[in-house]
Amino acid sequence: MTDRIEAAAAELRPLLQEFILWAPANAPDSDPDLVGPAVLWHRLDVKGDAGLWKRGDLRALLLERMPQAVEDPDAAADGMLPALRAYLTFLSSTGRLTPGSDSLDDLLGEIDELEDDFVDAMEDAIAEHEWDEEEDELDEDDGLGDFEPFADEIADLPTIRLRPDTELAEAARQAPLVGKARDLALWVGTGRKVGEETLLTEDEVSEAVKVLGLPEPQALWNIWNLAIDLEFIAPEGADTVSVDSDTAAWPFEDDEDALDVWMLGLHSIDYGDPELDDDDLTLALSGLTRALLIRVLLNGGSRPLDELRDELAEAVAEYDDLGQDAWAAAGDPLEPVIAWLTGYGMVTVQDGDVTLTPLGTEGVVHLVDEADIEVDARPAIDAMTALDLLSFSADLPEEEADTEFADWMALRDPAQAASELLAAAAEDEADALIRVQAASLVGSLGEVAVPAWKEALAEPSLRPYAATHLAQLDVEDALEPTQADTHWLILDMWTISSGLGRAEFVSSLHDIGPAQTIIGLLDVIWKVPHPHLEELLEAVGDAHPDKQVGKAAKRALFKARSGK
Repeated sequence: MTDRIEAAAAELRPLLQEFILWAPANAPDSDPDLVGPAVLWHRLDVKGDAGLWKRGDLRALLLERMPQAVEDPDAAADGMLPALRAYLTFLSSTGRLTPGSDSLDDLLGEIDELEDDFVDAMEDAIAEHEWDEEEDELDEDDGLGDFEPFADEIADLPTIRLRPDTELAEAARQAPLVGKARDLALWVGTGRKVGEETLLTEDEVSEAVKVLGLPEPQALWNIWNLAIDLEFIAPEGADTVSVDSDTAAWPFEDDEDALDVWMLGLHSIDYGDPELDDDDLTLALSGLTRALLIRVLLNGGSRPLDELRDELAEAVAEYDDLGQDAWAAAGDPLEPVIAWLTGYGMVTVQDGDVTLTPLGTEGVVHLVDEADIEVDARPAIDAMTALDLLSFSADLPEEEADTEFADWMALRDPAQAASELLAAAAEDEADALIRVQAASLVGSLGEVAVPAWKEALAEPSLRPYAATHLAQLDVEDALEPTQADTHWLILDMWTISSGLGRAEFVSSLHDIGPAQTIIGLLDVIWKVPHPHLEELLEAVGDAHPDKQVGKAAKRALFKARSGK
């Protein structure tokens, strides 16, 4: 799941950077930085088409997703909707609303209708955040399930390799607890009345326990809570609950849907903590499941159960004055912990060792991310796509990126690898950084990449790179790079440097030459059909210290917009 979110964020980054450049002149009263969470979750929810916007999607996005996703609901209440209006206007004005989208007027009208409800939702989120902050203050010393004390050790871990979503989704479908939560929800049915003090009557509890095959009634309530977490059961008013209409279809066939459901229940790991008759003793053991998980992760993903039992007993005693009493009263405190984690598909126990499953590793990495702790997690080399490689390599030190590339190449035929990399670079014409990364890696393969370069000549965004490399390789009958090819490469360079900050951008302008050289370039570069042309011309006019360059940039921008 984490890699899917990161891939979506990487895909959207160039588009958002372009919007940020567009906004000051076209929507000066909006804060373009506030639109990021809405755009990311829209991209994830519509499953791949960042330009497809429908009125019906906005309600779920703004009223259900955003209260959970935004870090600062106060700022979102004030500025997210103006920023989203500006973003949709930007998509429409630049031709990026894809066919099938509702009209801009309809989308903006829907946002207007949702505004009051959105503000109410943000206010509820603000109240919840304040409650959470109060709880956090109370829990500052409650370190049993806290990952923060292990932050340095987590950061020092070797790279954690994550399995592809296809494998993780299949594992999620097989998690026994999710199946039990589904069965409970189906038993609940539609319009079941619940009580205020006891949700179910004794007869209903007995019936549900029998249906689920549970050993005793107490186990029912954790499954009940899990079913709510998974959104298999939903409240309808103050005294009624119903099964969600999609629940019967679990396990879902779509990998993203299956993983989304499993991830909704990830925090159910806390239900694995022992529950004792004495509330104070129960509290002394709270966080035990998380404490076990982080220790297994730090030991490379596997650890002897006896070692865990001894270490955690000591940790509980240090954590709470009642820790020793609670540990003794629980009998085997790790039994419910292991049972829940096994049932949720996160660990296995074999030959006395507790081992994280690939799904468990994904879950713990997600929890570590949520705690804002640095962790080096990447797709496994054998599961890494060309786009994964390009996306991750862009953020790695050169030596480490080279190692990653070498390991990836060791599993592939070089000619096929070249084709995969260039195909990945062609997926998004707006992503100059990925394109430059791909060209560099494919260029390092030498003559074996010639067939891939020849294929890339047909792709407008890659043609400049292909023509340049084919010429450098002295390929017979290769076309020489044109002036337009050179200009495209310059625009790619400017796109990347503009994303690094004003100083980097100005430096890249100076790399071209003195003011007169840039003016001469601007007189012709406006003809290049580059996806970032207009905002780059605006940026040149704004950033270059020479006023004549600024005027030339404005002239070029006018020509680009008018097509003259």
